[in-house]
Amino acid sequence: MAQPISHRPTQLLHIQQQDAIKIAASILQSGGLLAFPTETVYGLGADATNPQAVADLYAAKGRPAFNPLISHFPHAEDAIQNGIFNDAARKLAAAFWPGPLTLVVPFAGGAICDLARAGLDTVALRVPDHPVAQALLAACGCPVVAPSANRSGHVSPTSAAHVMEDLSGRIDGILDSGPTEVGVESTIIDATGPIPYLLRPGGITREAIESVLGFAITAAAVDDSTRPASPGRLASHYAPRAHVRLDASGVEAGEALLTFAGATPPGAEQAATIFDLSPEGDLTQAAARLYDALRTLDASGARAIAVVPLPRTGLGEAIADRLGRAAAPRPQEDLMINT
Repeated sequence: MAQPISHRPTQLLHIQQQDAIKIAASILQSGGLLAFPTETVYGLGADATNPQAVADLYAAKGRPAFNPLISHFPHAEDAIQNGIFNDAARKLAAAFWPGPLTLVVPFAGGAICDLARAGLDTVALRVPDHPVAQALLAACGCPVVAPSANRSGHVSPTSAAHVMEDLSGRIDGILDSGPTEVGVESTIIDATGPIPYLLRPGGITREAIESVLGFAITAAAVDDSTRPASPGRLASHYAPRAHVRLDASGVEAGEALLTFAGATPPGAEQAATIFDLSPEGDLTQAAARLYDALRTLDASGARAIAVVPLPRTGLGEAIADRLGRAAAPRPQEDLMINT
């Protein structure tokens, strides 16, 4: 069982230390959380194929809601295998990878978990241009999500000391190779359609991108509900076919039950199927299992999913956010990526 957030002794690894990369990679491979340098800022890494590790990352950062995360790879060839790349995306990847550019493309299927992608059919991919990051990613052998290594709302870290100030005791390790170079996060481009557009400016300028594409690009409009410019703008996100009924005080005939901490509301015995997000009442475990729970309950063929009242503190707020979107009439894709 993973150690609780805020009870993790944080190991500081210096890049000059013998076997530092090997030790750092083992932290990620074992489901731990590791801060490491990229050319932009220090990222907080977790195995992108491990839902529990990704849930732990959200808890460590104290994020108030789920957002899709960027998956990092050591080589462009590795990243491209996980997405569906049109001509524009391939041009940008060839020009700027490795480098501070994130491409949002349709997900090609693979090991990147639902929680890392926020349940979307798209995936955010990046190949950092930093020798330590590249060596770590190659040694780890798995895609690594890595939002900025800071508590949510704080200034992004450009040194190991910054990370230690924010996350000491909440993560397993920090790989220190000195201050980062770029100091601002990657540029994010939505390349899901024939015409790319800018989701976030960053380390690659708009002008440089336009010179490769051969045409001007536009930024996502902040008031366009189909193309949000920031996380959490959509009323609906991942919605199962079955209607989701929140804060259910009982279970009606034909409904499936999504419960927590062993709660059994009246009528539970007639539920089509039951999924307990965490019998132990662990919100981090509940977050890691949420998407699987919704899919499992939906697959039962139940007409509706009754959801018991859940805690709204810590990751409970994020879980409530996702369930609120699942209960909305129709899902839409929120493509904005966290860091």
